[in-house]
Amino acid sequence: MSKRSVLTTLFLFLVLGLVSSPAFAQEAAASGATSDLVKWSIITGGFALGLAAGIAAIGQGMSVSKATEAIARNPSAAGEIRGVLILGLVLIESLVIYVLLISLILFFIQPFGAQ
Repeated sequence: MSKRSVLTTLFLFLVLGLVSSPAFAQEAAASGATSDLVKWSIITGGFALGLAAGIAAIGQGMSVSKATEAIARNPSAAGEIRGVLILGLVLIESLVIYVLLISLILFFIQPFGAQ
């Protein structure tokens, strides 16, 4: 990994930490605690799904691009490259489906036993 990508990742986590910290700064009132919990679980699920889908789209685009370049350089290896490409795309997409499943659980199941 390059130094730039490491710094970009660290900056992203720093910004996410700063943005999410006010959500935990105040104690919730006794009557509105469950509605706040449900609201934040929905926001978290949607944010996680959007982030996972965006990163997966970037990864899939890069892998298709590299596979196309590899096939252009060596057309006789197109069958092997295509097989590895499809396997890689399936694995990338399965990660997004796992995040979708977790997001749907957060959307439709009351989290942490909220009534």
